[in-house]
Amino acid sequence: MALMLVKPLARVVAAFVLVLVIIIVWFVLQAYPIGGSGKEEFITVNYGDSLSSIASEMHAKGVIASTFAFRVDLQIFGSPSVIPGTYGMRQGASFSTLRDILSSEPNVVSVPSGYTLHEIALEVANHTSSTFGDEFVKEESSLASSSRFGDHSSLEGLVGPGDYVINPGETPAKLLTTMTRSFDALATKVGLRPTTTVDGLDAYQLITAASIVEKEGYYPKNMPKVARVIFNRLARGGPLQMDATVLYYFNQDGGTVTHAMLDTPTPYNTYLNDGLTPTPICTVSSFSLRAMLHAPAGSWLYFEVIDKSGDEAFSTTFAQQLVEEQLAASRGLS
Repeated sequence: MALMLVKPLARVVAAFVLVLVIIIVWFVLQAYPIGGSGKEEFITVNYGDSLSSIASEMHAKGVIASTFAFRVDLQIFGSPSVIPGTYGMRQGASFSTLRDILSSEPNVVSVPSGYTLHEIALEVANHTSSTFGDEFVKEESSLASSSRFGDHSSLEGLVGPGDYVINPGETPAKLLTTMTRSFDALATKVGLRPTTTVDGLDAYQLITAASIVEKEGYYPKNMPKVARVIFNRLARGGPLQMDATVLYYFNQDGGTVTHAMLDTPTPYNTYLNDGLTPTPICTVSSFSLRAMLHAPAGSWLYFEVIDKSGDEAFSTTFAQQLVEEQLAASRGLS
């Protein structure tokens, strides 16, 4: 009788061990996926996000295959205190790698269109160190001559907007090279080549004008007509009279252009100088580049923001521009 009881018990124990082995193997395969890491994904953590919600986003973007396994891993090895921000993670990375990433500060620098190199350098320094940021600025000057769009003194306008992961061992030169290659890819996508010319403007001048469109148009819906205004003013001759260029010299993004600013003789004062600025004034988007490459026909010379949604009205005569300015003022926009 005892012998008969031992055999079923042995089977139960064997089954239990088999199930345990299967669970362990499954967990190990989740923690250390076969094939290694793959595509880079960006995980944004907001204030108040729980580790469960972070794990869910990681799962949705294919960074982890199982939220349950990842939560078990955190229970075993400890849960990190995650700082709000954006993190670059590769699909299929090991749990230990992901824990290390989440335990550190956000490793992604976001560069939106409209940012200046000065603003980008500040963001880089905030994510790394002041030393890294200073070196970033120095490398910018030395790498400017290697741009496909001419031998220039600055990379302003020649870095692509987007999210950039600062991996361990990253150097300022490597980061800048990645940013300039991103711009080259963007330019290729919209049809801009180093040999491109439109209405007498070469590729670099088109980028410079697009940066002004980026600031003055602000929303994609305004940019094509703003581009035409720039072409029309250049064809007319004389100063462009664009506030954004004046503010650029003073490291200001928006705000009031004072009489003192307008009277300051700088290379970027398009009230005192004729034509375009010597360099772009910010990072450009595909919208502003396309606007310069394919500006609509029109005789507009002026524009004004006329409502709080950012719509701009375009005028051919100064008299009509004054009417639009009065409308803007009546709506508290100027």
